[in-house]
Amino acid sequence: MLMRKLPVFAALVLSLYSIPSFADSQARIVRLSSVEGNVQIDRNLGQGYEKAFLNLPVTQGVKLRVKGEGRAEIEFEDGSTLRIVAETQVEFPQLSLLESGSKASSVNVGTGTAYINFVGAKDEQLTLTFGHEKVLFNHAAHLRLDTNNAAAALAVFKGDVQVQAPSGSQDVGKNQTVSFDLRKDDKSSVAKNIDPNPYDAWDKSQEQYHQRYTASAATNSFSPYTYGTNDMAYYGNFFNAPGYGMMWQPYFAGAGWDPFMDGAWAFSPGMGYGWVSAYPWGWTPYHYGAWAFVPGYGWAWQPGGAWTAFAAVPRVVNPPKNFMMPQAPVGAGKNTIIVNRGPASTLAGRSSSKLMVRNNSAGLGIPRGSINNLSKVAQNVQQGGEISTRIHTVPATPRRDLDPRESPSRSGPGFSGQRPRPLPSQAAPAPPAPAHHGK
Repeated sequence: MLMRKLPVFAALVLSLYSIPSFADSQARIVRLSSVEGNVQIDRNLGQGYEKAFLNLPVTQGVKLRVKGEGRAEIEFEDGSTLRIVAETQVEFPQLSLLESGSKASSVNVGTGTAYINFVGAKDEQLTLTFGHEKVLFNHAAHLRLDTNNAAAALAVFKGDVQVQAPSGSQDVGKNQTVSFDLRKDDKSSVAKNIDPNPYDAWDKSQEQYHQRYTASAATNSFSPYTYGTNDMAYYGNFFNAPGYGMMWQPYFAGAGWDPFMDGAWAFSPGMGYGWVSAYPWGWTPYHYGAWAFVPGYGWAWQPGGAWTAFAAVPRVVNPPKNFMMPQAPVGAGKNTIIVNRGPASTLAGRSSSKLMVRNNSAGLGIPRGSINNLSKVAQNVQQGGEISTRIHTVPATPRRDLDPRESPSRSGPGFSGQRPRPLPSQAAPAPPAPAHHGK
């Protein structure tokens, strides 16, 4: 891989966001953008809950739950996020595209703690429900909801919201908390303060990561489909390839790497099997554009075309002679099929603060924002094959909690013949200083 100095995402092609309108009112997917610990998903397939992993599509009717000290983040098309923590259950009764072109989303929180950051993009509708209460977001707001069978408390960090309850509407402003007694006709009271929660720091660090790298990846002219670009800004960079134009490539992608080395085949209702990338940046490049093999550079991603909500695999351009195009599984029912052919970065021995970063890992195993200057680390790895580097934080739960070996897998045409290995977790690091990304 040839390293070059280029501005961070300065020339991301604006055609990335030429999004066609969909006739199907449910032709939407949102992204499971962070998974840490024991997170389970019911994908509305009639099979109940199964282990969730990074980049799984979240569609209308899907349910998620976090067990133990797990955490998860769901990212919407406009960059709005829903974060859930220990012992929390949520479902998505509506993820639809209206005839007007607006996107309507609803989230129901059954029990637990959820953080919602709504960016307030035009033509985006988001509704939050809990108990008998409902919040309709119509402008930017950031809040935390704690709820159980007896009580609920909604704390507003930014903006203001109106909660519709059986007893009437309740306005809640910045730095205020409204509480509901669910056992006494949902009686409410408002406090002019917010009690701290142990997960507030994690939510804040994740939000700062999004703000920092979305700002470096996008401009005001970007369309609502910005989800996933922040991870691309952190884990790789654009460069100008002669004859191909502006291309993006992940760091740690050596000559032996290809974009289908690590991931899974996952079944979606009405659509069949689709490829789900295991890489932390692996959302946008697998739903839009094409992967091209560029002589002298290796595999890189090329923007262009239209966004594809559901696709078996993305387009591939100029593959080398020995490359075999991934094939969706046949006769596998609705099982999730893990594919694992590449290396991952792992904790260095028993150390809780050092990571062994390996070439051809393409960022697999590197927690979000945990290394300040990933570009510099990539240059060192290119020279030596692997290095040990200090990270800001480590996953709050062991990697074995994310081991996909607990999921069904098989070998044969279209499958990996190797034993599955854990997919990477997404840690909750302290926000790093802005890094210079260059090749």
